[in-house]
Amino acid sequence: MANPTMDAARLDELERVIRADIDGGRYYGAALKVSRHGRTVLDIAVGHADPERSHPIATDSVFSVFSITKAFVNVLVLRAVELGRFALTTRMSEIVPEFTGQPRERATIFHFLTHTTGMPGVWEPVPGLLLEELQEAVEAVVGHVHGSVEPGSRCDYAPMANHVLLAEALRRTDPQGRSIGRILREDLWDPLGMTDTNLGILPHMRDRHVVPQMRGVLPITSKSRTSPGDYGLYTAERNEAVWAGSASTTGDLQRFMEMLRCGGALDGVRILSPQTVAAARRVWTADLPNELYRTVALRNGDAVPPANLGLGFNVRGDGMFVTQLGTLTSPETFGNYGAGTGLVWVDPATDVSFVGLSAGLLTQADNIARYQRISDMVVAAAI
Repeated sequence: MANPTMDAARLDELERVIRADIDGGRYYGAALKVSRHGRTVLDIAVGHADPERSHPIATDSVFSVFSITKAFVNVLVLRAVELGRFALTTRMSEIVPEFTGQPRERATIFHFLTHTTGMPGVWEPVPGLLLEELQEAVEAVVGHVHGSVEPGSRCDYAPMANHVLLAEALRRTDPQGRSIGRILREDLWDPLGMTDTNLGILPHMRDRHVVPQMRGVLPITSKSRTSPGDYGLYTAERNEAVWAGSASTTGDLQRFMEMLRCGGALDGVRILSPQTVAAARRVWTADLPNELYRTVALRNGDAVPPANLGLGFNVRGDGMFVTQLGTLTSPETFGNYGAGTGLVWVDPATDVSFVGLSAGLLTQADNIARYQRISDMVVAAAI
């Protein structure tokens, strides 16, 4: 169908580039969904879920989305602020009293959302711990992840600790006393019609699930009590790994990003206010670098980029540097990513929302380069 808002030849070239990457073995397959002005302009599935090329990826394939999970928690934390359950300036230690000790007990909800708590960015508090239950993860973080600098003075991306405590703040302040899984389901996913999104692989999702192929990229294992293997967490039916444990589709993630593009509401359902979305996509980390990506950049021979973190979102910001959000997108572009596999963003200037999910994890540097190229091609197709 002709689309006057996007250059069809540019979108065809994007698909050709992705196919070439897959044919060259860079990754196994991918699904992309792009919308402009609220209308889907690209919906493709290319390649396979596995290196044997036995399971083709479809437009409704279910992917483990890793750290995109954090975006769901972030949005509900911002919603809780709107509802007066706590404030951005509330110290985490006021909600989780056992989170004591200097200097970490001075870290506020704002510091947790901007990854400036002063705690180091550890992947797991103790090697080999099973972290599928939120309470056990809370105990592990409280007991083993301590502050090393004053909150607000350094930006260390937190692979898991921040969102363990943010989710616990949601749980402890929930008027109904619900589990974090129910909170996510009832306050976010169900209202937005995200029926293929869950902390775990539900029965109706299993046949479509792209089982993650780690390829040695993640520095830890993620075991489960109910599903076998070193990465059983990502195939189990249920988990409470609020930092990396959810699965979703490009269709569901498009609904989530369209809600954000539209200022916090979609199809008559309001999750956030426009004022909150505007504040969340503003850069709050000044010129601080993100220490995790400082290391990635230096190892790759690139200039160290600024962290450019909003309230739970990555923001394009100003300047020219290597970024998966693209170099041609507007400075206001904001989104989230999942380790070596997924990226979602909204560019308010072009009114484009983007969802990309892939099979066969890439290293951090290769994933950033891959999505920078794709993001630039997507936004350049807007006319």
